[in-house]
Amino acid sequence: MCSILALLDLQAPAADLRPRALELSGIQRHRGPDWSGVWSDDRAILAHERLAIVGVQDGAQPLLGGDGRYVLAVNGEIYNHAELARGLSRPYPFATGSDCEVLIPLFMERDTAFLPELNGIFAFVLYDREEQRWIAARDHIGIVPLYMGRDAAGTRYVASEFKALTPVCVEVREFPPGHVFDSRGPQFERWYDRTWMHAVPVATAAPHSADGTAGRNATSSPRAEAATRVKTALEAAVHRQLMSDVPYGALLSGGLDSSIIAAIAARYSHRRIEDDDSTEAWWPRLHTFAIGLEGSPDLARAREVADHIDSVHHGFQYTIQEGIDALSDAIRHMETYDVTTIRAGTPMYLLARRVRSTGVKMVLSGEGADEVFGGYLYFHKAPDRVAFHEETVRKLDRLHSFDCLRANKAMAAWGVEARVPFLDRDFLDVAMSLDPSVKMVHPVQGEPAERRIAEKQVLRDAFGDLLPESVSTRQKEQFSDGVGYGWIDALREHAEARVSDAQLAAAAGRFPVNTPDTKEGYLYREIWSSHFPDLAAHLVPGGKSVACSTPEALAWDASFGASADPSGRAVKGVHQDAY
Repeated sequence: MCSILALLDLQAPAADLRPRALELSGIQRHRGPDWSGVWSDDRAILAHERLAIVGVQDGAQPLLGGDGRYVLAVNGEIYNHAELARGLSRPYPFATGSDCEVLIPLFMERDTAFLPELNGIFAFVLYDREEQRWIAARDHIGIVPLYMGRDAAGTRYVASEFKALTPVCVEVREFPPGHVFDSRGPQFERWYDRTWMHAVPVATAAPHSADGTAGRNATSSPRAEAATRVKTALEAAVHRQLMSDVPYGALLSGGLDSSIIAAIAARYSHRRIEDDDSTEAWWPRLHTFAIGLEGSPDLARAREVADHIDSVHHGFQYTIQEGIDALSDAIRHMETYDVTTIRAGTPMYLLARRVRSTGVKMVLSGEGADEVFGGYLYFHKAPDRVAFHEETVRKLDRLHSFDCLRANKAMAAWGVEARVPFLDRDFLDVAMSLDPSVKMVHPVQGEPAERRIAEKQVLRDAFGDLLPESVSTRQKEQFSDGVGYGWIDALREHAEARVSDAQLAAAAGRFPVNTPDTKEGYLYREIWSSHFPDLAAHLVPGGKSVACSTPEALAWDASFGASADPSGRAVKGVHQDAY
């Protein structure tokens, strides 16, 4: 991941503001340690900290185009850049090998109408010097972070992380995913919109045999047909996201989602994606990475998968004390006080440092599968297909505040880029257009009754042949649980020792926004407040959750209200302890 910083609609001389821009951009340099760039005129300053993944030799930013009229700073990857370049109506003199440069001629030809054509992860600012107009945009789900602010004089700021804005801005907000901001108006406008966001996909009719009776063959069931579609779409997503000019790997927890991504990547790792698989890959063997406490279920299962797919595996152990010692740094980098994110993000932050130490700069990750396929254990309680689908849409809509934030910022803390094939634009259109019934835990019409049905059964059916049976049938284990149950227990004990009953009772006075209701939540909020001012507190989401549910899903089961905790163990009668 790179970082971008833009000062726009300047209310002071650029010469006076440029030192400030350099200082603020430097706060984000962990995201892009490979090179720094800055461009300015009397109306705008664009700065960039680069993590070189594609076009390593000549892709430094900000990028200039249109004889210097357009200036572009991007944090992201455009996976279909070659296809988009071929589709331009007239030749464009590309000056670099960067996948991001194509945004300039696309804007020149189609203004902002090109945004729905992008398949990638991105946040960017593009400035038109001639019209003194600028646009900023963020990818469809918010995989890449982006924030906006304004200083007391009225200068606008755009940055990859809000830690670069709070030193100077009097107001800060998150840039909404799937939107574009146009300085000449209308300002915020949604560019990403899909039918599945607003309507429940049509139910799939059960296949029938020649005599007119309902088919009972598993190979022709609705779930089997869905599995075939999912398999084709996810393989294509992983393949295109292997675009890289540097060593890459895959995060492998040993759970279903990350194991599927790693297994697919291992199949494609021998050929170079950038030239349509026509030559051998520069780094032909996939490296995989896992972390956990001693004896954690994740480490054991990850090793099993790595042996099965023949990856070069790196399994790292951390201690509870190392995790507790890293809390403050992890919270500062992830910019959150959300309990779920910190529980999972702290070991991920430690893992990122290990990943970078091996020379790997990009990793594939399994984020998004649980949101798309209803993999969290509370989905077992979904009352019907409509409620199930609506919850998956809510989860995707809020993913930018949780798992996407965690994966991006925890990895970017050490200059590693995380890519998420389950959230690929084209894959989402396939997976979210499936009849929700085929994703649910109970059998659907046309499905053999004797067949074992578990969460994400469609994924298990699609990719079970690539994985060890112990993994293809493994129950959902949230990352903060899978690294070792002692981790969450230790965090609670640590908070109990650090936060008094009196402090928790007075929490509303100290933290009026998203007041913590547990000592663990209070501790994280206290650490967060040591790094960030109160004006940014609203940037972190609040609300109760059980096993990562939205607050709305708490109504599904009466027991949820009494056991509202983000750990998967909170779903009684469904979770089976790994120990």
